[in-house]
Amino acid sequence: MKSYAAVDLGASSGRVMVGRVGRHELELTEAHRFPNRPVRLPEGLRWNILGLYAGVLEGLRAAGQVDSVGIDSWAVDYGLLDADGALLGNPAHYRDARTEGIAESVWATVPAAELYAATGIQYAPFNTLYQLTAARSSAQFARAERLLLIPDLITYWLTGEQGTELTNASTTQLVDPRTGDWSYDVAARLGIDLSLFAPLRRPGDPAGVLRAEVLEETGLTGPVPVTAVGSHDTASAVAAVPATGERFAYICTGTWSLAGLELPAPVLTEESRAANFTNELGLDGTVRYLRNIMGLWLLQECVRAWGEPELGELLRAAAVVPALRSVVDAGDAAFLAPGRMPERIAGACRTSGQPVPETPAEVTRCILDSLALAHRRAVEDAQRLAGTSVDVVHVVGGGVRNALLCQLTADACGLPVVAGPTEAAALGNVLVQARAHALVGDRADMRRLLTRTQPLTRYEPRGDTARWRAAQDRLGAR
Repeated sequence: MKSYAAVDLGASSGRVMVGRVGRHELELTEAHRFPNRPVRLPEGLRWNILGLYAGVLEGLRAAGQVDSVGIDSWAVDYGLLDADGALLGNPAHYRDARTEGIAESVWATVPAAELYAATGIQYAPFNTLYQLTAARSSAQFARAERLLLIPDLITYWLTGEQGTELTNASTTQLVDPRTGDWSYDVAARLGIDLSLFAPLRRPGDPAGVLRAEVLEETGLTGPVPVTAVGSHDTASAVAAVPATGERFAYICTGTWSLAGLELPAPVLTEESRAANFTNELGLDGTVRYLRNIMGLWLLQECVRAWGEPELGELLRAAAVVPALRSVVDAGDAAFLAPGRMPERIAGACRTSGQPVPETPAEVTRCILDSLALAHRRAVEDAQRLAGTSVDVVHVVGGGVRNALLCQLTADACGLPVVAGPTEAAALGNVLVQARAHALVGDRADMRRLLTRTQPLTRYEPRGDTARWRAAQDRLGAR
């Protein structure tokens, strides 16, 4: 067996996991977990990137000797470097308000339909393309010689080597999903200099070795290679879906819910754009055809507003609240910003003429019903738009621990849900490293290993889906 360190940075926490992989074995343990708390500065909401890097170093120290390191994180955000390779300020947070109204100025040059046909990326106000447009007039941007997406920035600090991993690059809205290369026409029309980006690399490519200073700080003995993985955490999570065939949908749950299909080619139709589906690149040239849903962010913000009550008790109380009494659109950008989430959810119910949830249990049930309903809509729409069908829904990520949400998703979709693994992004990260070292084979082989070694729970749908269709109609959705 060999050991691999998976640095997995999420929007609310980071972790360094150690995966031990053999021909028929896969074990994952946590070496170190640390918070990821953004900071509101006078110039806006920013990531504490130095705190994250310190957490990575501490995690590698706790991991002990490993055969390789891989880094994945959330998408779209980036750091800017000057001519000496020094970071020009803390990276902006995707929830920062600087991109408000920017999309319209971009569409004036490249209409939204043309932009989608070229890049396949759904509209979201925080897409890297809009962030770059918003930052272009800043003094910081004027000094920038290099742009590195978050996992590539961490890789650079660890190794001194610069690169742009493709699965994450595909979320920038500057990559052509048909070619797996930059969309040069879009960049030229919008005046974006693609030389800001380091050369593209793909999952499994070598990304350097740990610098001598990093070895000294972590106590590791070199050389320790760093291997490019699916550096967008969703790409790594989808790689770790323990599917036994090809007729499956997936939902990667956590701060966001990302629900969709793994396809061999992008879906670039106008109907797909109108449904706000995105075509992000995955392992081995696959396309992650999915919709972004607000996810457990809604509940996380409410729990924070309520003073951090015990989550298990809250979910047990929510389970006995009448089902589908009130639902909200879990994809509504109105819920994107932090703060006052219980009041905003209550306000959305009031505006739509539904009963207003008042207690934490009622608000929690509203959130979970709404997420299950959004999962149903995404799985249905993905099949219709891609012209395919599925037999099972795989739920991976942090939401696997929420048994009520998993059961409600099975009920809403009318399909069995297989829940697990929880640490899917870390496992996908580890498996790509192991594959690069010839310990596992293709994606099917990786998934067989996951099915044999990881605990999975199956939820069968209860009742028919008519009540979910009626709830969907209340929101005016298809």
